[in-house]
Amino acid sequence: MARQSPMRNPKRAPAGASLPRGPSGAESAPTPTPVLASTDADWLARYLLHIRVEKRLAPRTQALYATHLHGLAQRCAAEGLGWASVSPAHARRWAAQLRAGGRQPRGIALVLSCWRGFYTWLGRQGVIAAHPLQAVRAPKAAQPLPKALDVHDALRLAAHLPQPAGPAPKAGGTVGAESDTAAGQPLAARVPDWQALQTHCLVELLYGSGLRIAEALGLDVRPSSAALGWVDAQAGEVQVLGKGGKWRTVPVGAAALQALAQWLAARAQAGLDAGAAALFVGARGARLTPQVARRQLQALAASAGLAGRVHPHMLRHSFASHLLQSSADLRAVQELLGHASIASTQIYTRLDQHLSRAYEAAHPRARKTTR
Repeated sequence: MARQSPMRNPKRAPAGASLPRGPSGAESAPTPTPVLASTDADWLARYLLHIRVEKRLAPRTQALYATHLHGLAQRCAAEGLGWASVSPAHARRWAAQLRAGGRQPRGIALVLSCWRGFYTWLGRQGVIAAHPLQAVRAPKAAQPLPKALDVHDALRLAAHLPQPAGPAPKAGGTVGAESDTAAGQPLAARVPDWQALQTHCLVELLYGSGLRIAEALGLDVRPSSAALGWVDAQAGEVQVLGKGGKWRTVPVGAAALQALAQWLAARAQAGLDAGAAALFVGARGARLTPQVARRQLQALAASAGLAGRVHPHMLRHSFASHLLQSSADLRAVQELLGHASIASTQIYTRLDQHLSRAYEAAHPRARKTTR
């Protein structure tokens, strides 16, 4: 049997055995996890640099690639394999291990996609002679329908402005007459605080223009060479940098433009304009994070009386579904959403068909007489 390089097939010392000794005679610590040979590790580092500098993938996508490719590197090193030694049988067995470990089919498809992209690049560099993942497929997964709000709930959420807490009652037990009005309006009709106006503006852009949450939170107040997007109020459009580094222009409705104007005015009054390029900001003036935005949206939905969990992408789904219900122009919706493939947009037609069947089966007004 050929002797394998210890770099390619590191082994842990069994219990009770002495540790291997280095050149100096001192005992060396065992390697906690298998590692690749230096040349293979170099190829991995070069690929991660390639997707960051040349392909310019989003930071989150880069992190996913790094995670899944380091997992692949550990599997190869544990079996003493270099990149060129991996076969389709290895890839299928590793995919089966992922499934046995509880990973869902869509998650396995994502992992295999990362591996496949890496091996495609290795082929272009002349590192491998055959692509070991070309014919390896993830288990077939059911395609869940996107969760969208119905039109009534979406409009109710977009129109809802929660009122801020009013002033504390005076000693007499009621708020004074002068405190009950602001600019001639009763307390219940007062303009909400800046955070509520910001969330209202965010909802209008997510539902009115179908933006992804990352795209909306990446918008700046003004256009610049470093901006990832901005709203052109005069043109009634939003310029946004979407997935794959592709720019697109999406119309902005009158309601969203009004919400934007209200938010910018409240933002200036709150003193958040100084040095803040981001359109949506947190309490300290930094760009709003997706986690905080999700919490604020859920709180707004609860305040509006909507049942269940409402998340930002649900508003994008609602935008697409409601637009298709009105126009049925699949290509136009694809461009507005920034989908690279029309197959991603076609799922909304399945959603509409599903809702139609549910209506016809359950609603008494939809039942046809059989006389």
